[in-house]
Amino acid sequence: MNKIPAISTLDDVRQILTELPGPDVEAARAAQAREPQLTKPAGSLGRLEQLAAWTATWQNRYPPRMKNPNAHVFAGNHGVVAQGVSAFPADVTKQMVANFEHGGAAINQLCKTFGVGLCVEQMDLDNPTQDFTQKPAMTDAECAEAIAFGMSVIDDSSDLACLGEMGIGNTTSAAAMCLALFGGNALSWVGPGTGLDKPGIGRKAEVVGLAVNLHKAEMLDGLDVMRCLGGRELAAIVGGVIGARLKKVPVILDGYVSTAAAAVLPSINKRALDHCKVGHVSQEPGHKLLLEKIGKNALQDHNMRLGEASGAVLAVGLLKAAVACHNDMATFAEAGVSDKTA
Repeated sequence: MNKIPAISTLDDVRQILTELPGPDVEAARAAQAREPQLTKPAGSLGRLEQLAAWTATWQNRYPPRMKNPNAHVFAGNHGVVAQGVSAFPADVTKQMVANFEHGGAAINQLCKTFGVGLCVEQMDLDNPTQDFTQKPAMTDAECAEAIAFGMSVIDDSSDLACLGEMGIGNTTSAAAMCLALFGGNALSWVGPGTGLDKPGIGRKAEVVGLAVNLHKAEMLDGLDVMRCLGGRELAAIVGGVIGARLKKVPVILDGYVSTAAAAVLPSINKRALDHCKVGHVSQEPGHKLLLEKIGKNALQDHNMRLGEASGAVLAVGLLKAAVACHNDMATFAEAGVSDKTA
């Protein structure tokens, strides 16, 4: 078991982020050495070849393995919902958690289809964060506690961690964090979320701009952005990303909200997301812009915007295919197939 450092303040998190382990160079070299020997033209499996090598590199072992992937859906409630930024009431968060637990949601079906373990993590649903148009969403201690929780739930026996969320109002939080981190116009980061109409989107953008201006002076890095504008489930995703790095577990992020949560980390350590892939491009309009800002290419685009780690788990099929081809294809020598001529 890889030991997780104790966390009580955001400065503790900042210290951990300066000491993150790097890639396993030997595992990467082993993957690169095997790939040209497999019975196929060089590069013919395209991105699958890269995914197999990436998996080995961040699992810190060779050969890579994809037998025990797990999904973590963090659920939290947001005080900013009081500003009318969502088409659904906050009670829906708790109702959807019950649906997850009874196996009735999309994420349940996707996990069953791809053999992914599902962990639903409730983040104090009876106590929403503060309305961040009035005061910071969380105190330093509350934000640190949520990050520590996210770190703790990652199991070092996992081959992959898919990180997702459920929380009415959290696309508003994601948009506010993106505006604070990367600037631009609030409308560029705001979308319909759970189904807002055009006037609702305009109101949401107004709230986002107001909140960022209110907290601008105290947001000195990404963790400050999370504390002021985030939510418990988003902070837990940050913890999941950090915990996975420490426990040698590669990560698939879900859509806009999950990516926005993780995007607070490169402001402190520019390599903090090297062990992360993004499962899909969300239909939330800010997601494509966010991916450009953090230099990530999503693995898929299926016009989805559900959350729940659905896009991340859908990408597990690609990872399983990549690892299976890399590990189990015959080499030219084993198959008696002639390699290309010199």
